[in-house]
Amino acid sequence: MKWLEVKRAEPFEFSCDKIASDKSISHRCAIFSLLSDKPSTVRNYLRAEDTLCTLEIIKELGARIEDDGQILKIVPPQELGEPDDVLDCGNSGTAMRLFCGFLSSTPGHFVLTGDKYLRRRPMRRVTQPLVQIGAHIDGRDNGNFAPLCIRGERLNSFDYESTIASAQVKSAMILAALKADDVCTYTEPELSRDHTERMLRGMGANIESWDTITVEPMTRPLEPLDITVPADPSSGFFFAVAAAIVPGSRVKIENVTLNPTRTEAYRVLQKMGARVEFEEKESRYEPIGDITITCDGKLEAVEVSDRISWLIDELPALSIAMAVADGESVVKNARELRVKESDRISCVINGLKACGIECSETDDGYRIVGGDLRSAVIESCGDHRIAMSFAIAGLLADMKIKDTDCIDTSFPNFVELLESLTEVRVWR
Repeated sequence: MKWLEVKRAEPFEFSCDKIASDKSISHRCAIFSLLSDKPSTVRNYLRAEDTLCTLEIIKELGARIEDDGQILKIVPPQELGEPDDVLDCGNSGTAMRLFCGFLSSTPGHFVLTGDKYLRRRPMRRVTQPLVQIGAHIDGRDNGNFAPLCIRGERLNSFDYESTIASAQVKSAMILAALKADDVCTYTEPELSRDHTERMLRGMGANIESWDTITVEPMTRPLEPLDITVPADPSSGFFFAVAAAIVPGSRVKIENVTLNPTRTEAYRVLQKMGARVEFEEKESRYEPIGDITITCDGKLEAVEVSDRISWLIDELPALSIAMAVADGESVVKNARELRVKESDRISCVINGLKACGIECSETDDGYRIVGGDLRSAVIESCGDHRIAMSFAIAGLLADMKIKDTDCIDTSFPNFVELLESLTEVRVWR
């Protein structure tokens, strides 16, 4: 088991073009390449444990991958084949949920599994809607926990209204719809992150997104991807919070996706009083540019209750900013935090209480009264975002975080970048 110790930092200026590549887009690049009959070219693919597992899965399905260390060339098979072994998603709920949708409409038998943490994560939120439209999926607790067994076949068209806003559920349903026998529609209560729609439209899929998403089935293979994966704003956000909480500091995150469904957490920081500037440089599949964050003074408390699906992954890090802001901050409508890599509501609150912060959890969020962080030993709960969030808290008060191997699953060079800001020690 790996431990991470982070020492208090002095004010810093930090400009970085080495933030981890976007994990969500990397997973999608690998999976979506199978929808074409021509080779896809992917630059800056994330070389982390989870995304490498996704590459291994598409190889098991018949894809051939040429990799020179910088550029991936993914050559799809003429026909997807049944693998002779289970498909290991590692720690990635994104991979498991997207593959559920993709394989549900792919003829054959498939078994999806993952590490001990992923096998504990509930999957009914995606398996249930897929089963309701005719997919054949089973697993422990009636398809709620992996391993998940899928008997794929062409699905009938559907009109589905979701009760939750989830990019993973939506993406799974869109992937199933692409191989259905007629036009499908999908409605969610609010727009969730829209990488899937943007990327598939860029490949030539007929997808319309208004209040309802309309998907026409593929009549021929899609065009291949030719994409440079941008930096991950969710990963960059840890360093945005670092700049916002350490007085006199400034961080510039370069070549990051500026998709508005991915930058909401930065706008919350802006609302709290940090200076946040966006500079767009290009736009093809995604708008890409730089984000600069400067600490101009004390942060103010904030309520976060809208567009939760746009910042669900950043809430643990945002809680660190709330912990030092003036006043009481409130997070509502974030029940989905309880079904992430850990119960992030409980893990955040337990960690903040260990740091001497007055806070309490609710069913769908938490309340945090800003104060002074004190040094603590933190349980990561095997969750990379909990581990990295409290590592950033260490910039204000020395922190020791337990069980940090999980960081490698999503942000392999996080510790290296953190060492640019302060003294860091890693040990087992």
